[in-house]
Amino acid sequence: MKQILKDIIKNKIEKLLSKQYYCSLKDLNENKIIYSINNNVEQHYIKILAYKNCVVVCTSKNLYTKVQKLLQGKNRDEIFENPFVYGQTIHYVPDCNCTYDMTSLLKCEYESIFDEKILSLKGLTGFENSLAFDKNGFTSTKAVYIAKYCNEIIGVAGASNSSVNGVWEIGVDVIEKYRNAKIATNLVSKLTKQLLLQNIVPFYSASVTNVASQMVANRCAYVPMWVDTFGTILDGSSVYHNIVQNLSLKFIK
Repeated sequence: MKQILKDIIKNKIEKLLSKQYYCSLKDLNENKIIYSINNNVEQHYIKILAYKNCVVVCTSKNLYTKVQKLLQGKNRDEIFENPFVYGQTIHYVPDCNCTYDMTSLLKCEYESIFDEKILSLKGLTGFENSLAFDKNGFTSTKAVYIAKYCNEIIGVAGASNSSVNGVWEIGVDVIEKYRNAKIATNLVSKLTKQLLLQNIVPFYSASVTNVASQMVANRCAYVPMWVDTFGTILDGSSVYHNIVQNLSLKFIK
């Protein structure tokens, strides 16, 4: 049964990565560098993925040839260190061979809320990683677990649907003064268990610099499955964009 679940997680995650990085499922299981094109963007675009032994470099069409030339002969680490991308995110999936750590150092009340009932939390602030509403009161979060202490919501774990059916991303927030009591661990563990029972594959993401978030993943029996870059300095949205412009780098001309 565990092997079946492990295979389901692998297959769904690979389908997600194939869609996000415009590559084939076969590509993801190769031991080489794959170059692909995102034809849906007009601005300069670079996003890099490391999965198993494969590295996928996805670019806008106008950078495809230039990036290949720039990265020729580079190894995986050198590719991720190229100056046109920044930020690295580790993405985790549940380890089917481990049990979940459901302990907490603070006695809280826990409650699960799904679908339309989540709208009852509209107006709740301070939990932007797990539950955020736009100006129209809409949220992409489809499932949440909340932790209450003395009738106050002090922690939220939320899951939102990805671009592939049956794959949801989990985020978690805990009010600062209640951290280090394993509340985040408890919330993520409970939500993970609930999603898996509904045949939904959850994944959890953490910046390579966010050690506390990585520890939550570890305590919840999550294991790293892929790493990708957060952004590019070439599309004008980054604080680093002006540096590129000032240097007049020939690469983006």
